[in-house]
Amino acid sequence: MKKFKVLMIEDNPGDVLLTTEALEESKYVVDIDVATNGKDGVDFLFQNGNYKNATRPDLVLLDINLPLKTGHQVLQEIKSNPQTRDIPVIMLTTSSTQDDILTSYQEQASCYIVKPSEADQYREFIQVFDRFCGTFDQ
Repeated sequence: MKKFKVLMIEDNPGDVLLTTEALEESKYVVDIDVATNGKDGVDFLFQNGNYKNATRPDLVLLDINLPLKTGHQVLQEIKSNPQTRDIPVIMLTTSSTQDDILTSYQEQASCYIVKPSEADQYREFIQVFDRFCGTFDQ
């Protein structure tokens, strides 16, 4: 079974904790790195500054509402660069607006998931995550 290296770009420590705990229940082995703002997320992906030795992730979990660079700006940078454009990006955010959903898909997000508001709702997130990862495990 494939081990997935995931970069989570999220500024809310509570959401990081809930997502990390939920991913421990995934049927896949998941190694998670966290960037707490959009700039650090981009630096991690492009191995700049403090992240010169960072390993590129297999998958990015990306919030929209981030400090320094928004999730949409980060997604545009990922998808406009030949080195990173093939990395799948799952938007994992509190926004359920049609505008954010449509914009994310236009910017080539692989999937859009509204963050669960309760800890037990993360089971649904894990089911979606596992199905998504299963497409790469074949």
